[in-house]
Amino acid sequence: MNVLITGTSQGIGKAIAELFLDKGDIVYGIDRDKAAIENKNYTHYVCDIRDTDNLPDISNIHILINNAGTQNQDDIDINLKSLIHITEKYGIQESIKSILNIGSACGHTGAEFPEYCASKGGVIAYTKNVALRVAKFGATCNSLDPGGVITPLNDCVINDANLWQQIMDLTPLKRWATPQEIAQWAYFMTVVNTFCTGQSIVIDGGESINSKFIWPE
Repeated sequence: MNVLITGTSQGIGKAIAELFLDKGDIVYGIDRDKAAIENKNYTHYVCDIRDTDNLPDISNIHILINNAGTQNQDDIDINLKSLIHITEKYGIQESIKSILNIGSACGHTGAEFPEYCASKGGVIAYTKNVALRVAKFGATCNSLDPGGVITPLNDCVINDANLWQQIMDLTPLKRWATPQEIAQWAYFMTVVNTFCTGQSIVIDGGESINSKFIWPE
């Protein structure tokens, strides 16, 4: 299959691209940074996804994974508006089989920076809109909404012992996901899954369900 992934230079996007390549698929990556993957089946385009006039011409995409994003830096423009434009350009067409948007658990909880939460909440709503529109092609569209993931973006808390302990106190599984674990979910939702659509899957180690029940002993 032909797979287009945004944000493939590091972290989750790189892990997803590597998994699809391991499975023998043709992968196209769009990122504003240079390629971090060397594989004969991988084509990398250096491009800012906000630059709508210079996006590459790629046709016959079967799977689109919108992974590129930022945190507390033009969040709505990058995480939501550009995701919409990428999807409309490459995803809404007859050859599409699956679209996956990488959202965030904060789109459900509201527990991060204001514009970041708003952008990821918008992704959840847009996912449902796209699912309705690509159903005529027999395609699915879902969002994968991670909590904490071990990526360079999160080094500021991962490397702070005090902050890390506070986070672990809120996380029932007492760890964060690896990019490779999220990649496995991405593969499942776009290849194995053929019927679940318009849904938002939260993968956060149980953080968002953590609550304290107060009652007399």
